[in-house]
Amino acid sequence: MIYKFYQQHIFPHLLNQVMQVPSLMDKRRELLLPIQGEVLEIGFGTGLNLAFYQAVDTVYALEPNIEIYQLAAQRIHETPFEVQHIQASAEKLPFADRSLDHIVCTWTLCSIADVELALDEVYRVLKVGGTFHVVEHVLHNENHNIQRLQNLFTPLQKRVADGCHLNRNIEQALKNADLEITELQYFDAEGIPSIGRRMLLARAVKS
Repeated sequence: MIYKFYQQHIFPHLLNQVMQVPSLMDKRRELLLPIQGEVLEIGFGTGLNLAFYQAVDTVYALEPNIEIYQLAAQRIHETPFEVQHIQASAEKLPFADRSLDHIVCTWTLCSIADVELALDEVYRVLKVGGTFHVVEHVLHNENHNIQRLQNLFTPLQKRVADGCHLNRNIEQALKNADLEITELQYFDAEGIPSIGRRMLLARAVKS
């Protein structure tokens, strides 16, 4: 009962605040400004990406947590383009094969239960030549002390942060999904604790 209350009424507000760290907002801008037309956003959250879409017609906002999505109401109201809520899981996208040019995922692959299946779904619904745009915190492959801490604390992190894994190798997961990585940038995000500071910005194309 207490945990459910936390998930529904406390965590959404914590998430909304944490994900507005300036270093993360800067990376949202870098990732999203080039995108045009229709876009599926997996893990829409509280709508923090909306301000950075400059040439988008429609955002399909996939967010299974209705309590989190409700916090996006004001941002959605202020957008000049259409936002359609999709209440579904990333592991079973309600889109036809080869139907989308752009899919966005910002700090969400860490929390999907079956990330391999979700990436298979991304591959299925992307058109040939379509692009998957990703920013995510990742396993720190260069610092083994931090890596050990990530492995140690991931079980706790999953409980307090709605399934979030600190120790996922996102680059390898993209390659395993047969997506061709066309842009790859690792960085350390300012204002984030060292255990979760290592980040990846990537674009991957279905060839």
